[in-house]
Amino acid sequence: MAAVKTHGSPLSTATQRVLACLYEKGVEFQFVPVNMGAGEHKSEKYLSINPFGQVPAFEEGDFKLFESRAITQYIANEYSDKGAQLLLPGSNKSMAVLQLWKEVEAHQFDPASSKLAWELFYKPFFGLATDTAVVEENEAKLTKVLDVYETRLAQSKYLACDYFTLADLHHLPNIQCLLGTPSKKLLDSRPHVSAWVADITARPAWSKVLAMQKQ
Repeated sequence: MAAVKTHGSPLSTATQRVLACLYEKGVEFQFVPVNMGAGEHKSEKYLSINPFGQVPAFEEGDFKLFESRAITQYIANEYSDKGAQLLLPGSNKSMAVLQLWKEVEAHQFDPASSKLAWELFYKPFFGLATDTAVVEENEAKLTKVLDVYETRLAQSKYLACDYFTLADLHHLPNIQCLLGTPSKKLLDSRPHVSAWVADITARPAWSKVLAMQKQ
């Protein structure tokens, strides 16, 4: 098997998504830090891996991927015999349910939670002013999403089924950001969502991702 390389920044939520998947699967990999402050993600060499000049990027020998959710899907399939299952194999219906909740994360949860993470977590980190109007707008949007999650998680331990899958894993980076902000109240106020958050953020693989941020 060719050596696996993941290019990115430990502070990038998209990079964290891929790292979590690699650790869940127990795949050995080389992490290649990308200094975005120095513009390394716009260098000719990096653009040959990710033409959009964003992190992360993934290499396995001559095989290259970008876009974090595409990378996690590949890892989960390619290394299906290792580590946590992460997929929902079986009938077309079961696979469709997993795809549904992955789509919900990408198109319902991520837009609002990413904006809140930027305003409440990253802007203070970079010494920038928070836009309260953006926060209010996106807390309202995320509230509606989490109400759906509360209903779903009252019926199922995890989003797609009764075990942890990519549908849950993809939420981890933005959830971790929100836990350090006033928007944490949106998670805490829903008992099933709160229990799910506590469960997935306590996974050993995620702890390894968080440890990389301190190195």
